[in-house]
Amino acid sequence: MNSDRHYAVASLLFDYVKSPSLRHLRDPHSVHKLARDIVNAIDRAGSIWSKWEAEREEVAKAAAPCWIPIEDLLASLNNLPGPPLTKTDVEQRLRAMWEEPYTSYPGEDLKGSCLALYLAEKAQGTEMRAIIGMLQEHLEREDERLRREQEERYRKLKEEERAKLEQRFLSGADCGWTPIDRSAAFYCRRNGRAFRIVQGKDKRWTLFRIETIEEEGDLLGVYQGRGDANKALQTIAYANERR
Repeated sequence: MNSDRHYAVASLLFDYVKSPSLRHLRDPHSVHKLARDIVNAIDRAGSIWSKWEAEREEVAKAAAPCWIPIEDLLASLNNLPGPPLTKTDVEQRLRAMWEEPYTSYPGEDLKGSCLALYLAEKAQGTEMRAIIGMLQEHLEREDERLRREQEERYRKLKEEERAKLEQRFLSGADCGWTPIDRSAAFYCRRNGRAFRIVQGKDKRWTLFRIETIEEEGDLLGVYQGRGDANKALQTIAYANERR
């Protein structure tokens, strides 16, 4: 039993450090998942899943996110040490894995690409464990690609919002703080009045009332944070103006 535990933990660690992504290796979610997998591996002697020897458990965990056809996975698992498994055994063990903390069901958007890669490798005679490793690498690359695409969409959204705010300010409409032509200072308009705020080397924010963006404007106050300036502006922007 000790050798089984050693094998299971070593297999988990070898799989983990094979990742080509430093971001993945350092990701807190991934570290927590690895820690949970190790704990499960050394505690498996008292597991309610009595048919699942260490090698089976390791293969099933690796295969869980990969969209491998159940029938094929079942055949492969039954070639490993342990009592014969049924299709229901495999389906329910995978389901239990997906519902554990720090894990989730396989991404539906990656099902098609996973199945296509799986079938192509199977047709070439690649063994199951090698196919699982290849699919894990594919999923890591796709996760990274989707993360970059999400970041790019977010960047574009923020840029569109910034451009809209800038246009609102330049058109004379009330708007929140925004840089103009990517300036270090921020501008806003409240109650039809224009204001400029800029952060100094001491990290404090200096607030000005302006008529045009070209002028420095009239000093209104210096604040620890922009939130403090916003609170003051709620009064300043609606105060009676001196004549």
